[in-house]
Amino acid sequence: MHNQKMLILGANGQLGREFQSSLSERKIEFIAPNESDCDITQLDHLKRYIEQTEPATIINCAAYNAVDDAEKDNSLAFLINHKAVENLARICEENGASLVHYSSDYVFDGKKGDLYTENDSPNPLNEYGKSKLAGEDAVLSNLTSGLVLRLSWVYGPGTQNFLHKLKNWASNNPILKISSDEASVPTSTQDIVTATLALLENQRTGLFHVTNSGYCSRYEWARFALDQLGLSNTIIPVAMSNFQSPAERPLFSAMSNENVSKIIAQQIPDWKESTERFLKSD
Repeated sequence: MHNQKMLILGANGQLGREFQSSLSERKIEFIAPNESDCDITQLDHLKRYIEQTEPATIINCAAYNAVDDAEKDNSLAFLINHKAVENLARICEENGASLVHYSSDYVFDGKKGDLYTENDSPNPLNEYGKSKLAGEDAVLSNLTSGLVLRLSWVYGPGTQNFLHKLKNWASNNPILKISSDEASVPTSTQDIVTATLALLENQRTGLFHVTNSGYCSRYEWARFALDQLGLSNTIIPVAMSNFQSPAERPLFSAMSNENVSKIIAQQIPDWKESTERFLKSD
């Protein structure tokens, strides 16, 4: 893998930036174009760019993540999360390139009452989840060397994550209301990159769950994070139904990372350990 060039799509997002940092440290050759140079929704442009740069592996971090906006108009969500991914998978197949594509715990309805495994049947509750599930199917049905990784509650460098928003809320409000009945697994971009590269080293294809270990509610995560930051805000646990939003969200969408942990022969860090590490380095 160290002698194979990688192409990072969605390079300016929090996961894309983490990949750039990690690949640089590992001295793995990569290309990280801006969206204007390689727009995944423009088929001809995308095809030409990939044929010219000849990457061995494409890491698709590009995604439409505006969960509530997708309820009002799902066309953009499906264009980016499904149609563009389908085109990308077909281009990879034609050019002999591997593809890593990321999906979401929102493909599940949250009604299992236990950790979801790769064998559980998806049943998305919202348009965003439906678009992500369609993207999964597009990769797995059009590409023999596709790797689809489901993630949850992703956080990393940048402003588009819960921890960054929490710090802003805490600086402006002595009392915070955080949902206590919505649970999943906070997952660090650093640990996602480590697991992804290990799976590629193992030449794995197919569908896997990549999360940190354990799970928590939004309230528990917020309480832990503020304690680590030495902040004394009062946090009131409330039901998610208190927050009116267009999209219905699964209440318990935590996924098991057991399969990936076995393959890479290491336990993925607990969510508390990774949250603490991130807050200390941020």
